[in-house]
Amino acid sequence: MGCNLVSDAALSRSFPYLLPEECKVLCSFLEYKKCTKDEVFIQQGDPGDFMAFLLTGKLAVKKETRFPGKFVLVAILEGGSLVGEVSVVEENPRTATVVAMEESELLILSHERAKKLTADNPQLAIKLLKKIIRVLGARLQSSSTRLAQLL
Repeated sequence: MGCNLVSDAALSRSFPYLLPEECKVLCSFLEYKKCTKDEVFIQQGDPGDFMAFLLTGKLAVKKETRFPGKFVLVAILEGGSLVGEVSVVEENPRTATVVAMEESELLILSHERAKKLTADNPQLAIKLLKKIIRVLGARLQSSSTRLAQLL
């Protein structure tokens, strides 16, 4: 679907945990998106109905504070990163705003397509979910460490 605009090298960098034939299957569920510098890709509070695989570029993840118009920079994501990954499981409102720091290329997996992937190819879906769990675990560990340093 969207991977025809992406080189095989970029795909193998983004999905090192998948076999080449699994990449092709996954690609049939993905849509390609290019963001321009300073484009808001995800807005805090909007419905969370997709996740993305960042192929190239950089994204800033910002969390609104209690002061209107003020944000805290939570993370800077680079190629190979996942963003919005919880949305393949739960369609909850977005908890942060994501802005392209430079031109960026992404592959989008909608919540609906993730459900179809799970039904059509459960083994591939399990590999993807394991990757998501590893990413979430690393992010939770990093957040816990940062919180402990503040307290």
